[in-house]
Amino acid sequence: MRGIVSALIVISGFVANPAMAQQRYPSSAGELLVETVAGGLENPWGLAFLPDGRMLVTERPGRLRLVSVDGKLSAPLSGVPNVTGRGQGGLLDVVLDPGFAQNRLVYLSFSEPRAGGNGTSVVRGRLNAAGTALEGTNVIFRQMPTVNSNMHFGSRLVFDRTGALFVTTGDRYSQRDQAQNPENHIGKVIRIRPEGGAAEGNPKKPGWQPEVWSIGHRNVQGAALHPQSGQLWTVEHGARGGDEINTPKAGLNYGWPVITYGIDYSGLRIGEGTSKAGLEQPLFYWDPSIAPSGAVFYTGDRWPAWKNSLFVGALAGQMLVRVSTQGERVTGEERLLTDIGERIRDVRQGPDGYLYLLSDDAKGKILRVRPAR
Repeated sequence: MRGIVSALIVISGFVANPAMAQQRYPSSAGELLVETVAGGLENPWGLAFLPDGRMLVTERPGRLRLVSVDGKLSAPLSGVPNVTGRGQGGLLDVVLDPGFAQNRLVYLSFSEPRAGGNGTSVVRGRLNAAGTALEGTNVIFRQMPTVNSNMHFGSRLVFDRTGALFVTTGDRYSQRDQAQNPENHIGKVIRIRPEGGAAEGNPKKPGWQPEVWSIGHRNVQGAALHPQSGQLWTVEHGARGGDEINTPKAGLNYGWPVITYGIDYSGLRIGEGTSKAGLEQPLFYWDPSIAPSGAVFYTGDRWPAWKNSLFVGALAGQMLVRVSTQGERVTGEERLLTDIGERIRDVRQGPDGYLYLLSDDAKGKILRVRPAR
């Protein structure tokens, strides 16, 4: 349920100066310093840290770049698939294989151009030793059916503790009723093996595609494993209101578009209300919407009081939101960097224990958040 924890909400009174290399913002854990690590990225979407501290970052038009520790961008890597780079489509998330140190495998989600339309797909390839190419890339998942739309692709990639890969998808906007149909991949959380195909432990329910983990999702653009339980937490866009945090369980239905806390962009009601027997309630929701995107649980030592908090980037809200948790409960919300003036697309924790953000802009940046002390 949505919580109003006004004592925890921090509203910054600082007016950001975009020309400044560093900006300061207040928080419940002390002043935060936001620094630009790298610029010159066109609508960056996903970020992954290599073991040596370098970063792989996707740009939505279809480029994958390697970013050095001091913020220098490589030339675009070869071996990246062609994308539908229109609307919300393009090159989306990036994640490393759990055994990357040995196998150098990288996974990318993207909007794949197809006959008659497009769809969210996932490829796997091996980063070469020079860091200039993905080699041997092949598609391991295709969202079906193909839809002629440039909206609602999802899509985050998260490995669980068994080595299976969660893939979040969207309802493609025009196909929202299909989020209730377990026979397809529209508006679902998917769980596959690293080489493709349904993972062991998926629900075996009549009429369900074997890759489908849960149904009834609108457009999931944030996903992370809880550091204590290993449970998947997802963050998904509502329409006007009704952005949700969920903990998708195997075989369950999370309601969209039958139930929602939002309304249609026209102002009309969607579905049957906010609850219905047999459909899951969100742990938390935002109304009005903040348009949430990337998410990460904090496990570092830079902010001990924030351990196990879920950090969520906001696009329309242009801020970073800290959601405090206790077990599988949301206990509060703190709004940070509210004057940053950036659409925050992704949030990651770096090996240094700081938070790293991607700003979704034609002149996008990688930003580092650290204590100002």
